Formats: sequence, structure tokens, C-alpha cells
Amino acid sequence: MTPETISPSRAGTTDERSLPGTERIRQLFARYKILALLLAVAVIWVFFAVLTHGAFATPRNLSNLLRQMAVSGMLACGMVFIIIAGEIDLSVGSLLGLLGGVAAILDANRHWPIGLTVPAVMVLGILAGLFNGWLSTYRRIPSFIVGLGGMLAYRGVLLGITGGSTIAPVSDPFVFIGQGYLPRAAGIALAVVLFALLTLLTVRQRANRRRYDLALLPLWQDVAKVVGAGAILGVFVAVLDSYGGIPLPVLLVLVLLGVFSWIATQTVFGRRIYSVGSNLEATRLSGVDTNRVKLAVFALMGLMCAFAGIVNTARLAAGSPSAGTMGELDAIAACFIGGTSMRGGSGTVYGALIGALVMASLDNGMSMLDVDAYWQMIVKGGILVLAVWIDVVSGSNRR
Repeated sequence: MTPETISPSRAGTTDERSLPGTERIRQLFARYKILALLLAVAVIWVFFAVLTHGAFATPRNLSNLLRQMAVSGMLACGMVFIIIAGEIDLSVGSLLGLLGGVAAILDANRHWPIGLTVPAVMVLGILAGLFNGWLSTYRRIPSFIVGLGGMLAYRGVLLGITGGSTIAPVSDPFVFIGQGYLPRAAGIALAVVLFALLTLLTVRQRANRRRYDLALLPLWQDVAKVVGAGAILGVFVAVLDSYGGIPLPVLLVLVLLGVFSWIATQTVFGRRIYSVGSNLEATRLSGVDTNRVKLAVFALMGLMCAFAGIVNTARLAAGSPSAGTMGELDAIAACFIGGTSMRGGSGTVYGALIGALVMASLDNGMSMLDVDAYWQMIVKGGILVLAVWIDVVSGSNRR
């Protein structure tokens, strides 16, 4: 059992019917938080579809929406580990812009082949993340200050190397990373493989819990989960295939979702991330090098900034000095909306990605309705505060 699954399973050790009414609501909310998020996404989509007379729900717009979500989703994958470990990084938006600008310069101005440009930018991202982590862990500078300084410094470096102007055009192979599609047949095959994998993992999880005499969910709940996931996968692939196929950035996010979820739930490193965020001193006294754990988490965040910067530049077919502006807000808000605790030690990768989908849906829908930019910022800021308030009220921060 991992820290990621401990909290929801506690409800199985206590008879919920014997709890006070408020506590029962908290237990139910903690257990079905992801379902509540998915219902919230559905409500948002229906709301904007009605107001736009169906234009929001067209396959073309949904494809663009998911492509737009991919950039903030990549940042959220890294940010969720940062927050779980009890830290914060405010420099991710500026670092995204800087790495995307470097990629554009190497491709458009230096004419580097894509096989060199992408690895070079990824290495720069890891180094930047390691530098942020080194300042925060070994130099004892609060991560908030390190991120705030990086937000200004990285943006300044970006303006300096680009001269404040857009770098374009980038090469067609580079553009394909952000604008290409997976062939329809490959998308269908991917959906079948993912459904089979989910079924296998569910069966294996039930077998393991039975072997160790742990509490088991009713069989119908696991069957409903697998069937529901299969239905979502089928609709997802059918809608995207009706326009052009699965966008490559969306495919990359799905791969990252699998990798980061595996790290969080199946590795010692993932358990240590949760442990560091839950109780830093106890983890240190147990023999874990907490500084190395945090350093690795910051390095992963830098790598995600590199991925996001490359995809953003490829999607726009240019490197912009304003790229990544307010990206840190979207990433942090996505994590909190997805159920990551502001106090560390609790959160899920898939929750953060659903949170990113919520933010992207709001951006896309309000833009289609031509809502003023200041109202968009007010709504997003209010949702961030609301998400943290719900986290506090639901008691998900309790250890």
C-alpha cells in the first residue's frame, strides 16, 4: 500500500454509517473526489456548449482544448511532486518560456537537427531544475523565494536572448511535435491496449489485496470503474478520430501520466516523496536522504518545463518572449483543484491532470464567449482559492 492510496482506504476500516453526518460527508468526498472532478468537467463542458450553441463541443474545438491542456498538464505532472514534497516552484512558467525560446533559436537560427535540439533543451531543463533544488535544499533558501527569483531571472534571460522579438519560423519536423496527430488506426489500438492494461491492473490489485487480507471494494465497483474507463476511452478516441486523430502533445501527456503514476505508486522514490511531505524530520531520522529526494523532484520539474517549452514552441511554430506567462498559476491551480494538499504529503498525478483540464476548459470556453481578460483572471483566481478551501474543509489534510 502506498501513501497515495492510504487516505481513501481508511473509509474501509471504519463503518461510515456510525460516523457523524459531517464526518461521513468528508469521508465520501475524500473517496470520490476524482469522480466529483470529472462531474465538474462535464458540467463545465455542458455549460459552455449551451452558451456557444454547440461550438464548444465540436471535435475540432475539443482537439484544440486538449492540445492546449497538454502544456499545463506537463507542468502539473512535475508540480504535483513538488507540492507533495512540501515545496513550491514559481519559476516554471518563465522556465518554460526560456527553454521554448532556446529550442526555437537552436532550430530556426542555428539550424540544429531536431535530434540534437530536443535532447539539448531537456538537459538544460534538468540542470535548471537541479539548480533550483540545490538552492532550496542545500543552501536552505526557501523554495518560494528561489521560485520567485527564478521567475524574474529566467524571464529576463529569455528577453535577452530573443531581443524581445518572436523567433520564427521553426522547421516542419519541429512543428510536427506540437501540431501532428497519431494515425486513427494507431489511436484505436492504443485505446484497446490501455483498456486491457487497466483491466489487468485492477484484477492484479484485487488479487494482491486478497492475498494480504486487506479490505476489498465490492466487485461491482471495480467492474463499474473498468467499464466506465473503457467508455471514456472509446468516446475520447472516437471524438478525436472524427477530426484528425489524437494530437501528439496529448499522447505525450498520457505517457507522462502513466510514468508519473507508476513512480508515485510503485517505486521507493515515490513513497519517499510522500513521506518527505508528510513528515520531513521523521523521514530524515529513518535514514532517507531528504535533500536528494527534493533535488530529484526539482530535476523532474525542470524536465517537465523542457517538455512543455518544446511542445508550446512547436504548437505555435515560433518562440515567443511572452511564452509561459502565468503558467505557474495554471500548474499550481491544477494541482490544488485535483486534490493535492497544500500542506504536502497528499495528492495524485491523475487528479492534477484533471485539474489542468478544468483550467484549460475555462480558458477555452471563456475565450469562445469573448469574455474580457480581466474576468478570466478573476474567475481562475477565485477557483484556486475555492479549491484550497474545499481541501481544508474536507479534512483531506489530516494525517
